[in-house]
Amino acid sequence: MFLGEIIPNFEAQTTQGSFNFYEWLEDSWCVLFSHPADFTPVCTTELGRIAVFFPEFTKRNCKLLAHSVDDLKKHVEWVNDIKNYCLDIPGEFPYPILADPERKLAVQLGMINAEQERDPEVVQTVRSLFIISPDKRLRLSMTYPASTGRNVDEILRCIDSLQLVDRLKIVATPANWTPGEKVMILPEVTDQYANMLFPKGIDSVPMPSGIKYIRTTTQYQ
Repeated sequence: MFLGEIIPNFEAQTTQGSFNFYEWLEDSWCVLFSHPADFTPVCTTELGRIAVFFPEFTKRNCKLLAHSVDDLKKHVEWVNDIKNYCLDIPGEFPYPILADPERKLAVQLGMINAEQERDPEVVQTVRSLFIISPDKRLRLSMTYPASTGRNVDEILRCIDSLQLVDRLKIVATPANWTPGEKVMILPEVTDQYANMLFPKGIDSVPMPSGIKYIRTTTQYQ
């Protein structure tokens, strides 16, 4: 899948029942994230930490959907292990885990590890993560090896950035940006227009090249 492509609709069996992806998504954002297999240590930590932060995703109108190539029975058993390991998950496990034992969705979305895709006995998905906007488009993707767990704060930061840019249209977020910090005004935006939109202040950084392209503002709350 390439950025900007529409995620195809699909039917799925999950730990929270069967669904049609588009109907389930409604007008929400979504984080769809795959895992190599159930009952694996790094995956257990990931699903647990994301479950703990579930309220933060909800605040951002973002649904969560985990994916693994194991079957539904294993998923249900694994959820019990995840809750036992991560004791600060409040209440029931808060989001569905999608079963894909035939690996059809994994292949369709490019989640299959290319080194193993021809061996159905051992093939596993890599750690793919897709952030999907309400218009069903892939807005951001991250791919990790099986040995490296993801950072939940970074996932939330990326959602914040995407939603902010969608709202304001003419800004981008710099390296290490977090909400409340300065954003960058796009170079194609004229000073006149930028000053009209951000009358309380724009900071401009002079560069040795003489090209004026570093302009920032905090007036976007």
